[in-house]
Amino acid sequence: MNVILKNQLLFLSLGILLLFTLTVFFFTEASYGAIEVLSLWVRNHFGYFYLCLGLGCVLLLLGIALSPLGKVKLGKVDSKPEHSLWSWTAMLYSAGMGAGILLRAVQEPVYMQQYPPYPSVLDAEILALEFTFYQWGFTAWAFYGLFAMVVGHALFVGKKKVLVSATIEGTIKNKWARNGIDVMTMVTTVFGLIAAIGLGTTQINGGLNHIFGSGFGLGTTLVLATLISAIAFYSAWQGVNRGIKTLSKINILLTLALLIFIFVTSDMGAILVAFSKATLQYLFDFIPMSLALNGYDPGLDFLTDWTFYYWAFWLAWAPFTGIFIARISKGRTLRQLLLGVLIIPSLGTFFWFSVFGTSAFQMIEVWGTYNNEFGNVFSSIFVFLEYYPMAGILNITTIILLMGFLITSVDSAVFVLSMFTDEGKKDPSKRHRLLWSVFILLATLALILLGNFRTDIDVLTAVQKLLVITSLPFAFFIVAMTGIFMKRLLVAPPNIDA
Repeated sequence: MNVILKNQLLFLSLGILLLFTLTVFFFTEASYGAIEVLSLWVRNHFGYFYLCLGLGCVLLLLGIALSPLGKVKLGKVDSKPEHSLWSWTAMLYSAGMGAGILLRAVQEPVYMQQYPPYPSVLDAEILALEFTFYQWGFTAWAFYGLFAMVVGHALFVGKKKVLVSATIEGTIKNKWARNGIDVMTMVTTVFGLIAAIGLGTTQINGGLNHIFGSGFGLGTTLVLATLISAIAFYSAWQGVNRGIKTLSKINILLTLALLIFIFVTSDMGAILVAFSKATLQYLFDFIPMSLALNGYDPGLDFLTDWTFYYWAFWLAWAPFTGIFIARISKGRTLRQLLLGVLIIPSLGTFFWFSVFGTSAFQMIEVWGTYNNEFGNVFSSIFVFLEYYPMAGILNITTIILLMGFLITSVDSAVFVLSMFTDEGKKDPSKRHRLLWSVFILLATLALILLGNFRTDIDVLTAVQKLLVITSLPFAFFIVAMTGIFMKRLLVAPPNIDA
């Protein structure tokens, strides 16, 4: 307790989170209603601003990466990357996407095929994949990459602390204003984690019920949340090299194994053709899609339910994910960082959705009719896997993967939160890692219990919508942060990798 009282950032962030938790617990209906109204207001009034911001981030990062500024090194000019390309990619992907690609692997492409976002001369299947790529591709990773670049430069070139406020240090001198930025980052990170664990454990529970035909309920969900948090704490306790890196590698290997199995037991030719066509079409249509211009405008309702929500979600996760990517990117040039973050995970995600989406399209074609078999986001992938050899093993592997991705997202976040509250140290004390692990677990258990006791209110969805609200300040902050960073980058002494 003494540690919390003496640490201003820790005291403020935990205090706000505790106050919010108590408010939601005792005034559930009013809180839910307020979150619903505010989230819709943000998406309705700032959704198109999010679209412009996303496109601007992609173009800016590409411009920096391909210009002479791309040679700027994060660290000393002669320093080498701390992590191999394989380890680096595994860690950034596990932290940045994780369980979402399993949650949406089948459900989203099929939804886009059944309900095309806009009329098109493209086949419904190609349009479905293209729009899925758009929502999971360059823009999401541009938000992450921007924070990674700015924080990484401040950390390894400017020798600043690992704090978002360090990116505007010297420009905004008021300590309370800088602390407010860091507290906002921590609070949003915790909300994102709680939502991720809650949704992930719900999907795992759904998978167990699907496999065993049993009625696993609240008790199982609570045990799963506790187990995931405990393993994540152990990983964060071990640190980046011994814990987080090892789990991330295992995750990616299992993901690749599942992906390759589905690929080789499906119509590989059709998958490769769909992947190629949809990727090329995505590159060709990227700018008009990003601005929802003319024939590429799905309409406000569709954008509000899908794209605006995704953009807000990526923005909400950008600070913690970007900081973690910055932390593991010492020794890389801005070009290596930005092109790596934009291209490698995006192409991997495109191929993932091509494999599962195309295979699901072919299943529906064989059935002749579609009765929303893949409509449930929590069970769609398990229903899909039932049509493949060794379905039981595949389903169990998927459950392990879901747990693994949740663990690597949580341990990364615990590590970043600990860096924040331990004076911005690159290797925070284990006491801070323990404190954040325990708090996140308790907050998650409270949320799951509330969701089960108040079945009339979708509490998990409410937390997700809360991220839409808390992402708005970050959207404005990104603009200011980027302007300050570009000014520093252009006038700073060269730190060029020859």
